[in-house]
Amino acid sequence: MFSKGTLVEVSTDEDGFEGAWFAASIVKAVGKDKFLVQYQSLRTDDDSGFLTEEFDTLHIRPSPPETFVVDRFNLFEEVDALYNDGWWVGVISKVLGGSKYLIYFRDTDEEMEFKHSDLRLHHDWIDGKWIMASRV
Repeated sequence: MFSKGTLVEVSTDEDGFEGAWFAASIVKAVGKDKFLVQYQSLRTDDDSGFLTEEFDTLHIRPSPPETFVVDRFNLFEEVDALYNDGWWVGVISKVLGGSKYLIYFRDTDEEMEFKHSDLRLHHDWIDGKWIMASRV
């Protein structure tokens, strides 16, 4: 399914991180439907390198293709926002000037400001295909 070096995104069920996807690469298979991955941005506690962790295939998806780049986002559009080294699902709650947006996160009932460059259209990996949220 995934070979060594493949760029992927991984999610965890750990408290406070549910729903977020983190960039990683496959290090090796470690059994049936399980892989050791190395994060691309999360580092070890002693900062000696990038963190590695085992994930089952339910928590791994391929990196999304670059075709999801858009010039601007619309009010109420579903997006992924890059925050704390991961991609979190939110909704555009206000379009601000200077290519900035207010994003509302349903899971935490929080609203935060993001630059356009830290956003991407939300998409889901379903049955081996990327499904993009409808454009508003």
